[in-house]
Amino acid sequence: MVRCGAAVLRKYSNFIDDLRVYVRGGTGGMGYPNLGGEGGRGGDVWFVARERTTLKSIREKYPQKRFVAGTGANSSVKALKGEKGKDCEVHVPLGISVLDDDGKQIGELNAAGERFLAARGGLGGSLATNFLPCKGQRRTVHLDLKLIADVGLVGFPNAGKSSLLSKISHAKPEIANYAFTTIQPELGKIMYADYKQISVADLPGLIEGAHANKGMGHKFLKHVERTKQLLLVVDISGFQLSIKTQFRTAFETILLLTKELELYNEELVTKPALLAINKMDLPCAKDNLDELMTQLENPQDFLHLVEEEMIPANTLEFREVIPISTYTGEGIEELKTCIRKSIDEQAERVNEEYRKKKLLLLQTSKEE
Repeated sequence: MVRCGAAVLRKYSNFIDDLRVYVRGGTGGMGYPNLGGEGGRGGDVWFVARERTTLKSIREKYPQKRFVAGTGANSSVKALKGEKGKDCEVHVPLGISVLDDDGKQIGELNAAGERFLAARGGLGGSLATNFLPCKGQRRTVHLDLKLIADVGLVGFPNAGKSSLLSKISHAKPEIANYAFTTIQPELGKIMYADYKQISVADLPGLIEGAHANKGMGHKFLKHVERTKQLLLVVDISGFQLSIKTQFRTAFETILLLTKELELYNEELVTKPALLAINKMDLPCAKDNLDELMTQLENPQDFLHLVEEEMIPANTLEFREVIPISTYTGEGIEELKTCIRKSIDEQAERVNEEYRKKKLLLLQTSKEE
């Protein structure tokens, strides 16, 4: 048991989603008082979003985690205006939030090529500064990573999320018959015949109280925030984390997952959602599914049977409920089709809203 725990810690340490770094803009160059020359401005430190970059690679490449821009050139007889110091560009992953030491977000990088000015260089010496250079901005910041994916798999441990990801994509997550198989987020892509690709994130299993950071809840739940849609994966036979915890039926599991998402960030339950009912190959699965579908059709009729603290303020409305078995492959193709349909419909709605806004702006500008 001890060896298992150690292995878990080593495995999770391979994935980094928060990195604290020191940044300092370059000092300006000296001015030239006799001829009124102005020193060059110090270089700036920039964070630049780049694909195929990880926080782990940054930590390995720059173990000191210090990024300092170049000093501005001094003013001289040959060059009264000193050249600007060399900028320092740090390549960071997509999906980075930049936080100051107080935890306040000061920047965000979501698309390749986006830039954030982390530390500005100091002014060169000039008449205004008595020809003395100014030091560059310096501070410590946190790079907080939230995975960007089209679909986020959400479920309690051992619901079959890792198995599902391996079935619908080319990802090869660790799979085993114990609760905490997934201990770091995994990314996979569903490939369709028309070359359309949909990214799917397998997020580590939640436990009751994840919203309060139990079981590293915040570390995992934050990755749900930037997924476009949710895919809840539920074991049709129910869930029990250990013999010391209470058994939950599939219906109770759905309520609890919704509650955890809602308590962490109520906007999460407004995302489009699909529901995959897994392990349909098990005995009594058909009877359990019939009972669950009845409960999902009229959830209000069954809420009196569960504890009050389990009931979310708003229940998730699933676009599709798909029974599957990652063991036999039942329902996998149907699920992939439903995911594609849901993503395409969402994209069409976003495009339609954009077109309406553009049309409204055109009409407004003509009237003016």
